Amino acid sequence: MRNYELLRNLMVETQLIPRGIKDKRVLDTMRKVPRHLFMPEKYRDDAYEDMALPIGEGQTISQPYMVAIMTELLELNGDEKVLEIGTGSGYQAAILAELSREVYTVERIESLGDNVRLKLKEMGYDNIYVIVADGTKGLPEKAPFDRIIITAATPKIPECLIEQLNDGGIIVAPVGQRFSQILIKAKKVMGTMKEEYHTPCVFVPLIGEHGWKE
Repeated sequence: MRNYELLRNLMVETQLIPRGIKDKRVLDTMRKVPRHLFMPEKYRDDAYEDMALPIGEGQTISQPYMVAIMTELLELNGDEKVLEIGTGSGYQAAILAELSREVYTVERIESLGDNVRLKLKEMGYDNIYVIVADGTKGLPEKAPFDRIIITAATPKIPECLIEQLNDGGIIVAPVGQRFSQILIKAKKVMGTMKEEYHTPCVFVPLIGEHGWKE
């Protein structure tokens, strides 16, 4: 039986802190949330390695560092209403739920969404709402949001998501070509998006009306 708690701590000490992740709440949450439970059993021994891993349906669970930096860039203080586009494994949603008031997460693949909904309920998360829909349209019926995170590659941040963001709110997303992106943090100031450019990255494509076509 592997000591997953030890492996989580090693992940933080060797992968996150040396790369500049400083937010103590993010680091503590990465030490706490059991990443191995969000992936197929055959990959669990690799759960805390420095890599993305397949979860089925052509989707992946992101590299731990990428989860940490995207979460840190959101500047969560605990009282935010967060929208996640691309539920995937549910791991990122669990991290967000530890650090914010409530999380709405949208997944286009029904089987993934249904599995994650059950898993999160079993794990005791009662502040995460999983919706199966086209995430590129956002979730207008629950808007506005304080933070939005897109966990798939988008050619640009969809205008409808910007409209669903509160003033002063932040969007974090991998933006660029289908097979190569840069992580962008965009803050809404008086209706205008102020962008910062961070690390290069590669995510699976955001499929939908305002993303890539299949």
